[in-house]
Amino acid sequence: MRPFRQVGRTDRQLIRHSANLPRTRADDVLTSLSKSANKGMLWWGVAAVLATKKGPTRRGALRGAAAIAGASMTANLIGKPLFPRRRPAAEEVPINRRLVKRPTSSSFPSGHSASAAAFATAVAMESPKAGLAIAPLAAAVAYSRVHTGVHWPSDVGAGIAIGIGAAALTRHWWPLHPDTPARTAHRADAPEMDDGVDMLAVVNPNSGVDGQDPTEDVKFAWPQATLLYPDAKTDLRTQIEEELHARGGTIRALAVAGGDGTVAAVASVAADYGLPLALIPAGTLNHFARDVGLQSMPDADDATEAGTAVGIDLGEVEIDGGEETERRWFVNTASIGGYPEMVRLREKLQQRHPKWPSAAIALIRTLRHAKPLSVRLNGTDAEIWWLFVGNGTYAPKGFTPSRRPALDTGLLDIRYLRADLPYSRLRFVLATVMSTLSASHVYQELDLPALDVELRDGNRRVATDGEVGPLGNEFRFRARSSALTIYRPLTT
Repeated sequence: MRPFRQVGRTDRQLIRHSANLPRTRADDVLTSLSKSANKGMLWWGVAAVLATKKGPTRRGALRGAAAIAGASMTANLIGKPLFPRRRPAAEEVPINRRLVKRPTSSSFPSGHSASAAAFATAVAMESPKAGLAIAPLAAAVAYSRVHTGVHWPSDVGAGIAIGIGAAALTRHWWPLHPDTPARTAHRADAPEMDDGVDMLAVVNPNSGVDGQDPTEDVKFAWPQATLLYPDAKTDLRTQIEEELHARGGTIRALAVAGGDGTVAAVASVAADYGLPLALIPAGTLNHFARDVGLQSMPDADDATEAGTAVGIDLGEVEIDGGEETERRWFVNTASIGGYPEMVRLREKLQQRHPKWPSAAIALIRTLRHAKPLSVRLNGTDAEIWWLFVGNGTYAPKGFTPSRRPALDTGLLDIRYLRADLPYSRLRFVLATVMSTLSASHVYQELDLPALDVELRDGNRRVATDGEVGPLGNEFRFRARSSALTIYRPLTT
């Protein structure tokens, strides 16, 4: 540890060379830049800007935020206490460069440099172009710590190494995936929809993280389409079906602009009525649109103009509540256990708080108060904490499924956490942190065409595509091959 505590000759020479640079306007810029990066505020602001654009840049912002958290904790809570080192004396640099409020913690390593390198590296993993644009800013922040005389150059070098390592480590829990659509071998026939003639388009004006109304995109793509807005007082499926009946069978295609919950409702009607579906991604995460290969409005517009479409699988669940049976389609996932309860609590909290903090609070509370489910899975008795059912086989395996390599597997991705083993939740958390879930006995993964679930004690709710469904004690999940025809460009 002694070499890290000591200040070497090279460090002293480098900081003197920096101090001897002539005074320019860059001095004020670097000083302001150094202060703006306190507590990562600069990077949170950049992340907020990146998050406004869907796709790789938004994922880069999220990965960058995670990397900053890891780098900051490593540098400030581990590195500084382990390797105490004095900072350069204020007299080492000219007066005009000195910070009014100098830090008093250990000089080694540089937390500012660690956060800057972590954010830039993490963003570059998802979006090389955005990472390249941010790199000069990150380098300037790192150098500013030497320029203002609060760090030795080796402190900055160590901080950069920590930041790069923290960004790389995010791949351990959050694997990268290519921005390529899921494959399907099923081409489908669909009519060419010039300007949206004979098309019914469902538009959710409140979709998306920023609440932007996608109406203008829909009108630009399909100016002659009939627009339908969800009514909070009426079931969306009922709205669409009433409109279809009112049109007397003249509607040749459905379209939707909204998040996955809205998309799932419209897709269920399209599947039931044998109508092709056009999709403009306008939600927060747009998992389904991303897997299909639709990034924006022009993708959907091109596909409907050309009449190019594919057939993809849908998940189906029949819910038996005792007195009646209800059927639901799902385009992404369904679940039983803690997740539906979390959604209900999140919706309640969202009446007073923003969506993301509400979701975090709901998750923590749900995990604390979770109770095991006594179930029968395809005739086998089991005790589980929760059950996940994916429409198609997801990747990667483990607790964070994020994409589907194929949309026509004819299989359901089934994952559940056992509750009949000692300390199963603790073992699950440890296996998740260590990325060893594949070898854990408490976590099970299966790929099956169907799954019958019978609750042996009471009723529970099923959640499909993030929407909470009705109570039931028997659930029959099925994979329906090529149940939905969806427009997709040929180049996808």
